[in-house]
Amino acid sequence: MAMAVIGCTVMTDGKAVSDSEDAPAYRTSASSSVAASAATSSIRASERAAAETTKAIHSVCETMAISSAEAVSNVNTYVAAVNGDGDVEASKQPAIDALNNSADTVEPAITAKVTGELRDSLSAWVTSSRATAGNIAAAVDPVAFNTSVATMNSARQRALELCDATYR
Repeated sequence: MAMAVIGCTVMTDGKAVSDSEDAPAYRTSASSSVAASAATSSIRASERAAAETTKAIHSVCETMAISSAEAVSNVNTYVAAVNGDGDVEASKQPAIDALNNSADTVEPAITAKVTGELRDSLSAWVTSSRATAGNIAAAVDPVAFNTSVATMNSARQRALELCDATYR
């Protein structure tokens, strides 16, 4: 087995000296390059943050839309039963469960990235759906129940309007 060592055997004489005429231009160029790189990095970070916020908002909105539709459907079945078109006891628990399930899935999806009126309207849905579930369980009088449902429907409608606006 043969081994070879290769290296530079000639050194250049002289002294390293910067070109005093080109040095200021180089410094300016390097400084501009660093500033441009920092600006680009900042823009990318902002774009990433905006994308994460949009993703969080769309996620909670989708969760709310799907789970609230199921809840409303079950509440409508319960209301129909109460109005004489079905089995009240058989429709009661599914309505309660669907309302609580919606609240339980929407609430943790309301992250810090979901702010302002959208956050408030989603929180109002959570609160009103739990209140309506409690009113169904307690078999409150029709006036109290209808008030609860109206509050819940308003909260749902507003949340869905704000969610829809995030897709435009």
